[in-house]
Amino acid sequence: MIGLKLPSRKRARDEAEKPFWISFSDLMTALMVLFLVSVTVALFAITQKPDEVAKQQAQRERDIQELLNQIAEAAKEYPGIVVNGHAIDFGSRANFASNSSVLNDVQAATLRAFVPKILSKVRDPLGKKWLKRIVVEGFADQRGTYIHNLNLSLQRSERVLCVLLASPQSVSNALSDVDRLQVRELFLVGGSSFNGLKASLEESRRIELKLEFMELGEDRPIPRDAPLDDAPCPLDK
Repeated sequence: MIGLKLPSRKRARDEAEKPFWISFSDLMTALMVLFLVSVTVALFAITQKPDEVAKQQAQRERDIQELLNQIAEAAKEYPGIVVNGHAIDFGSRANFASNSSVLNDVQAATLRAFVPKILSKVRDPLGKKWLKRIVVEGFADQRGTYIHNLNLSLQRSERVLCVLLASPQSVSNALSDVDRLQVRELFLVGGSSFNGLKASLEESRRIELKLEFMELGEDRPIPRDAPLDDAPCPLDK
């Protein structure tokens, strides 16, 4: 009798025991390749980031210089007002009498005419992007004590804000409400005593506007939400 040849059980068992995963050496090779790719990508990102920051910083400086150039161009209409770096020196257009914080009518009118030109640049794209605040610094000559001159410098700075924030009811050439609000949001008072002396006593008794700019990635301060008021200048009480 011819019998049927049955399949080998050993072969079936060998097939069942055949592994379904890659070998350990292949797994380690794949992991090593993945690690090297990750390290390469990380190193590329690290080396590229300083270059990108440097480009952004250079663009920031170009933007700020362009904004300063625009303000300097506007200042040409007012001989005596000069843009030096990030400072606007009003020179003889806002000199003070000895031991005084009073500006005469002509000086006040000049401030009210010129500052809106600065504010118009502030509302342009470059100004919105980079200008952070404007610090009003008053200066005194070297006579008198340090504390007295420091107080006098602060009063001179405050006088500038009083001139700019004067209401339409009190002066005929008042700033618009939009400009007055922006002055209140952007301008700060500073005092420098007699640390910035000029060639003469009269030239030293002056005011400057110092422009401060945003840094890369810096968040703009949120202005307080409050209506304008028409309170009189405290220096006149």
